[in-house]
Order: sequence, then structure tokens, then C-alpha cells
Amino acid sequence: MSETEAKPERVRTWSIKRRLTVLYVVSVFAMLLISTIFLYWVLVNRLQIEDGQFLAAKIGLLREILSQEPNNAEVLEEEVKWETAPFRLAKYYARILDSRDSVLIETEKMSSIAPIGIFPQPAGVSHVPLHPTKWKSGDGHNLLLMSALAVAGGKSHRTRILQLALDISHEDELISDYKRELLLVLVAGILISAGVGIFIAGKGLRPIERITKTVQRISAHQLHQRLLQHSATTSDSRLKSNWPVELNDLAAAFDEMLDRLEASFNRLSQFSADLAHELRTPINNLIGETEVALSRDRSPADYREVLESSLEEFSRLSHVIESLLFLARAESPEAHVDKKDLALRSEIQNIIEFYEAIAEEKGVMLSYRISPETAGDLTVNADPTLLRQAISNLVSNAVHYTRRGGNVEIDAKLGADREVEISVSDNGIGIAEEHLPRIFDRFYRADSSRSENKTGSGLGLSIVRSIMRLHHGTAEVASEPGKGTKVTLKFPGDGQSAG
Repeated sequence: MSETEAKPERVRTWSIKRRLTVLYVVSVFAMLLISTIFLYWVLVNRLQIEDGQFLAAKIGLLREILSQEPNNAEVLEEEVKWETAPFRLAKYYARILDSRDSVLIETEKMSSIAPIGIFPQPAGVSHVPLHPTKWKSGDGHNLLLMSALAVAGGKSHRTRILQLALDISHEDELISDYKRELLLVLVAGILISAGVGIFIAGKGLRPIERITKTVQRISAHQLHQRLLQHSATTSDSRLKSNWPVELNDLAAAFDEMLDRLEASFNRLSQFSADLAHELRTPINNLIGETEVALSRDRSPADYREVLESSLEEFSRLSHVIESLLFLARAESPEAHVDKKDLALRSEIQNIIEFYEAIAEEKGVMLSYRISPETAGDLTVNADPTLLRQAISNLVSNAVHYTRRGGNVEIDAKLGADREVEISVSDNGIGIAEEHLPRIFDRFYRADSSRSENKTGSGLGLSIVRSIMRLHHGTAEVASEPGKGTKVTLKFPGDGQSAG
């Protein structure tokens, strides 16, 4: 495959700014176009109506003159020949014919401008025409033609034909000029709207540019960057932000994502450092013991002692690795637990029997009780192996950090919303308040007095929290230095009292 074939074709897409500008220009263009077409139609229609009404009015006037004063030539001549003179911009012509189409009287030069044969059929005597016929002469004059019948008064009631023509050439020029002006307005409107659209789109998208610049500044060493400026005087940062309403939720969600990323990155960094520290000690021990053993020849008993010591370190490493693998699987979205209804009394009694010898060796009293409010035994819907592991981790910690002569008690009861609560409490050394928020973190140890356990990995409580998350439950801790610690596991509300 050639280099040109290996490169994927780059799809060119428009920016949001260009899209908004184009949409804005198209919208303005559409509105201007509709407006100009409407205004043009109104002007042309109004002129046509006025021209038709003008010719109809002249026909009505001539009919009245012929009806009342048919023999008064001066009045007819005044109307036909002289009344047309003032209308220089809107020149109109009038002609009166007899029934044989002979001209009785007409406006000067009308025969050369509007011959008799171009006029439409005359309207009836009682009908008033309103829609003239348009005609263009050979010399370029645009005329509106109207024809109608009239009855001359007197004894004979002779029929006359009225022909009127209105020169609208000036109106056509007016309409052409108006059309050019509208086109100029349309073009200017498009250009202006394009400039305004670019300005508005640029200003509207400026917050997105700020988001982009802020995001570009974010790196592994600058996860503290935030989009919303938090104010010391208000708990709601949105009240003090200058973001548009549409971007407030986006900025807030992005800040929340950054908070989670920063917290996860810090936990990962701390986890990596703790993991390196945890693995360094047993590995150094193994290397040191092996180097000492190889420094000179030794007896089989010495080599056996070295191997036994190495086996302890290997066991510790194996335990750490298994715990980390469990935590990794537990935090996977595909993690699944096989839940069953379990009788708590028998489960906890088995755990007590397992730790009883260890507790006796340390001089610690192990006990178990069911809350008096609960009749009979309790059942919990949980994975048997995970439930035992969670309780065992708590019991192991409690026995280890309880002084000789102390007590470790396991308590089970049915809480609110039918939650099953399992508590492991002791009267041991306790935990300081400032350490409680991190007590479930991986490899975290509260203080040096609690770090004396060289066999522990610091993952027990982290495993407990992961198990509870798999069961959609919670793990809570309460402690007071010198008085003891109580850890409570709360399983979702499907517990039952088996009486």
C-alpha cells in the first residue's frame, strides 16, 4: 500500500462560527427578500388599482357629460382636449366615437399614439370597467387602455364609444428604479448581516475559546485548573461566574470531571509510591538475605533458615499481589457477585471459630450477638466468599490492634429500610480523627503505632470497601484514640429476620 493510500481522507467540516454566520446571513437574506418582494408587489398593485380607478372615473365623467349635455361641444372639448394637459407625468388620452367608429372628438396626437384598433371591446353602458388592458406602442410608450359604451342624451339616445388611454411609462421607470433600490438594499443587507453575523458569532463563541485555552493549559502537573472561578463569599460558583447560562452546566460538569481526575491522579500517584514502598522492603530483605547466604559457604541448616525467611517474604508479596488483583477486579465495570441468602449466625460463628485461637493467644475476647430488636436469626443477600472476607478483615484488624484483656464484638441487626448492619467493634488503641477519611485508602496506615504490623499489607480495609461497593452497600468507621474502633457494614435493604 502506498503512502498516499495509507493516509485517511481528511473530512473538512465547517466551524461553528462559520455555520452560525451562514445561518444568520441566510435568515436575514430570506427576511429581506420576502420584505422586498412584498413591498414591490404592494407598490405595483397600488399603482395598477389607482390607474384603473382613474380611467374608470374619467369614463364615468364622460358618460355624465354625454347624458346631460350631449350637444355641448365646449364641455366635451374641455374634458377631452384640455383636461389632459396638466397630467404631464401621467398623460392620458380620450376619444369619443359614434356607432360607426367615426371619431367625433379626441385628444391631440392620440391617433398616432393609440390607434382605434388596439382598444379592447367596450364595456356595456351600465358597466364600469376597473381592469384596463396594457399595451406597448412602437415608440416605447406603455399604455393602459380602457373602452366603454355611453348614451348621448336627447331625443335619439345615440350610442357613443369611449376610448381612454393612460401613459404609464413614468410608472414603469419608477418601478424599475424602485426595483434597483430594493436590490441595492438586499445586497447591502446581506453584506451588513455577514459582518454583524461574524461579530455576533465571534462574541458568542468567545466563552468556548476560553474553555479551549483553559483545557489546553491542563496537564498532569496542572490539574488544579478550573473553568468556573470559585468565590470565597459564596458556596455556589455559578452565582459568581460570567459564563452564559447555556455553558454554565457544561463548565460545572467539566470542573467536576477535573475534580475526579485530580483526585484519581493523586490517588494513583500515592498508590504507586505506596506500592513501591511496600514491595521494596520484602525485595530488599530477600536480596540482603541471599547476599549474606552467598557470601560464604554455609551449613544446610543455615540455607534452610534463609529459604524459610525468603518463603515468608514471598508469601507476603503473594498476598499483596492477590489483594491488588482483587481490588482491580472489584473496580472493573464487569465485576459480578454471586449473591445468596445467607444466615448470619452460622457465617459469623465460623469466622469466630477461625480467629478464636489467635484471639486467645493475644488475650482478646471474641463475641457475637444479635440485636434484641431482631427476632431469631438474620439473613443477608450477599456473596458468601466476599462476605466472609470482609468480616474476616475487620476481625483480624480488631484483634491485632486490641490490647491484651480487651474485647472484640460482632453485632448484627436490621437497620432502617431493612438494611442489614454488621458491626465489628473493639476497645483497642483507636484511630485519630484526622486519619478517618483516608482509613479505607490502599496502603494507608494511620500512625506508627498501627504500622507495627509487619505482616499486614495495608489493603484489608480497601478490600472491605470494594466488597461493599460490589454489594451496593457502605462501610463506615467511627473511632476514638485510646477507646477503640467500630466499623459498620451496611448491606442494601433486602435483609430478613428468620424467626
